[in-house]
Amino acid sequence: MQIFGVDIGGSGIKGAPVDLDRGELTQERHKVLTPDPATPDAVVDVVCEVVQHFGWTGPVGATFPGVITNGTARTAANVDKSWIGTDIRKLVSDRLGGVPVTVLNDADAAGVAEMHFGAGRGRTGTVILLTLGTGIGSALFTGGHLVPNTELGHLELRGHDAEKKASSKAREDEDLSWEHWARRVQKYLAHVEMLFSPELFIIGGGVSRKAHKFLPLIEGISAEIVPAQLQNNAGIVGAAMAAADE
Repeated sequence: MQIFGVDIGGSGIKGAPVDLDRGELTQERHKVLTPDPATPDAVVDVVCEVVQHFGWTGPVGATFPGVITNGTARTAANVDKSWIGTDIRKLVSDRLGGVPVTVLNDADAAGVAEMHFGAGRGRTGTVILLTLGTGIGSALFTGGHLVPNTELGHLELRGHDAEKKASSKAREDEDLSWEHWARRVQKYLAHVEMLFSPELFIIGGGVSRKAHKFLPLIEGISAEIVPAQLQNNAGIVGAAMAAADE
């Protein structure tokens, strides 16, 4: 069975059809830079471009970087604040000609994919996936069940939103060495571990492709720490899974 997944991020919007039996993209994903400003109309234009690139006309699953309840955005991280209160499910469906659309938080989507097909498969304890990208997204699982919309990237860490100091974007913007950035990530993980005592951290986002450069530098964390196996495709796969479930 194939369903289309599209991952809306603060820096890029990417999508592809997904084989839900294997948890793999059936074609090379198509990616377009997120428009600036990232208003609803501008972003949905790009979402439609990505979907139509494949000639797709069936159900679509979409992620969004913010809290989502019943297809509506309640917060908007790293995109325009005019998203707040927008019924994303209806907006995208209308623009795609009425196809069924499912919307969920971007990190939740990545977590769902990793728990089913990737690094979290078979784990029944507390597992936290963290996407280190433009911001920090989080997905919390206990007993294999998702606790949606945790948004742990906005925990306060030494007077700042954690994602302002420990995201991949912060490393790039401040031109930090891998060692310096790893110390920031370590402090963040220690704070999250103190709050939730997970058995496993899964590190996702684009930077997961370079996990060997920073994960070995992180010390003093009791939980196991592993890179996401689906890497930066996890959001696309999880979005498609959510659409299939709905």
